[in-house]
Amino acid sequence: MASRRSARLSALVSSTVLADALPPSALPAVRKRKAPAKDPAPPPAPAPAEEEAPSTPPRRRARKNNQEPPATPTPNAVGLMAEKAQVNGSTPVKKPKSAAISRLADPNKTNAPLFSPKTSRIVASKPADAASPSKAPMGSSKAPRTTTENILEEACAHLIKVDERMRPLIENHHCRLFSSEGLSEEIDPFEALASGIISQQVSGAAAKAIKGRFVALFSDGSEAPQEIMSTGSSSSGRRRFPHPSQVAPTPLETLRTAGLSQRKAEYIIGLAEKFDSGELSAQMLADAPYEEVVEKLIAVRGLGRWSVEMFACFGLKRMDVFSLGDLGVQRGMAAFVGRDIAKLKAKGGKWKYMSEKEMEEISDRFRPYRSLFMWYMWRVEETDVSTME
Repeated sequence: MASRRSARLSALVSSTVLADALPPSALPAVRKRKAPAKDPAPPPAPAPAEEEAPSTPPRRRARKNNQEPPATPTPNAVGLMAEKAQVNGSTPVKKPKSAAISRLADPNKTNAPLFSPKTSRIVASKPADAASPSKAPMGSSKAPRTTTENILEEACAHLIKVDERMRPLIENHHCRLFSSEGLSEEIDPFEALASGIISQQVSGAAAKAIKGRFVALFSDGSEAPQEIMSTGSSSSGRRRFPHPSQVAPTPLETLRTAGLSQRKAEYIIGLAEKFDSGELSAQMLADAPYEEVVEKLIAVRGLGRWSVEMFACFGLKRMDVFSLGDLGVQRGMAAFVGRDIAKLKAKGGKWKYMSEKEMEEISDRFRPYRSLFMWYMWRVEETDVSTME
């Protein structure tokens, strides 16, 4: 064992001495292992032009109990939601509003342009003077003509002149109903009266749903389902309210599928028959005196005096209508003259706020603008008339 170890040591020493004596080129090539490839170093980041102060990112507000954000739209979203979708596309197109055409107006006549269910034309009330107000001779001593642009201003001035207590009501509440914009809206009298029958003794939401289903009965299904509450204009791209000639021959059972009661279905068919026969027409409603309009409409089953008065005021835009049977007007007038509404309400009785005779005496002072006076009496006690409007 010792001899073998000494032999190996002597061989190792001799090889080392030999390697030191030979030149490097004479030595055998030694195969070296390749070093593992290293990732290239990233390029140095450019130096910033100037050092910025560190900023703290804004904190997100934590939602309590993981609640979803409220669905109430912002005012901007409301405008978007209010746009009417086009029938043949999903992108709503906002059309510029056309300026209201100034027409001659008369407080004792119909001031709304009426859509004729019979002829599909627009019927405007006949002016008191056929001459156009824009063509009045220069330097004429005639008083300025009453038009749809200035009739509301004249009416408000008259109300304040009669009773100064009307001033704060008028200054705080703008009556859009009789403004130039309100007087330019086209009204389909058949639709307005039928809608009044539909809405009797039901909530506003229920009446809207029933009216939608009623219109859908006469639709061919090509229009968008949400566009069913038309005002009668065929150019609007929305479902138009059915023509009286379509409604009159419809079986009662079919109308009842829209949610109408037996009695209301009979009333609407009777109303359609009167328009279809010509007994009622847009022309008559535009030209006839107020007493004749009331007489003819009350003769229709399903239309009481209050319904006719509301149609004359909110539909025909007649400015000298006054309803003695409206409890909201009665309560507002009592408060207007300074009475304690709470005490009067506790007493009870048919005319617990004010007698019919007293209402008539007070309202007569505001002729020929009693419709506007009535509208402001609703405002005294904040009676909601949005459904009628």
